[in-house]
Amino acid sequence: MATTAAEADFKLETSTHSPGYNLPQKIGRLLWLPMFVIALMFFAAGMVLGVIRADEISDQGSADTIATLRHLAAALMFLGLASVFAGISFAIVRILGQFRAGGGQIQEAVTRTVQTLRMPTTAKVFLALMMMALMTIVVACILHFVFAADIDNTPASLADANDRFILLEGIRRLGVATFLLAILLGLATIIRVVRFQSVRMRQLPQEAPGP
Repeated sequence: MATTAAEADFKLETSTHSPGYNLPQKIGRLLWLPMFVIALMFFAAGMVLGVIRADEISDQGSADTIATLRHLAAALMFLGLASVFAGISFAIVRILGQFRAGGGQIQEAVTRTVQTLRMPTTAKVFLALMMMALMTIVVACILHFVFAADIDNTPASLADANDRFILLEGIRRLGVATFLLAILLGLATIIRVVRFQSVRMRQLPQEAPGP
C-alpha cells in the first residue's frame, strides 16, 4: 500500500517485515568487487599492448601491426573503463540495498510499521542508462576487435583503420558520458533515500508500537 510521509512527499510501501534486497541490489552486492578486479585485468592487458605498439613504432614496424595493436589496446582499455564504471554503479546499488534492508530491519526491531521508499524515478533511469552505457562501450570494443582482425585478413582495410578508430572513439565517448550521467542519477537517488530515512527515523518515536 502506498502512502505519503508527513514531512516530505515520498511514495512508500508498507509491510510488517523488512523487504530485504530487490533483484538489482542482490546483483550489485555480488558483482561490485569482481567488476573492479576485471577492470584491473583489462587495464594491465591494454597497457602491455600499448607498450608493444610503442615498441613497434620506435622500430618502424609494420603499419598493419601498429594499426591492429591500436585497435586492440583501445578495446582492452575501454573494457577496463567500462568495468570500473560498472563496479561503481553496482556499489551504488549495493549502498541503496543497505539502506532498504537496514532501514526496514530497524523499523521491524522497534515494532513499528515498516515503511519502504518505492524505487524513485532517478533509480529507474539510473539502471536503464547504466545498461545502455555498458552495451554501447562493449559493442564499440567488439567492433575494435573485428576491425583489428580485418586489418590482418584484408590488407586493403588498413586505409580505413584510422577512420574506423575515430568513429569508434566517438561511440566510446558517448558510452562514457552516459555512464557518468547514470552515476550522477545513482548518487541523486542515494540523497533521496537518505532524506527519507531521516524523515522516517524522526517519525518512529511518535508512533505506537505495532502488534
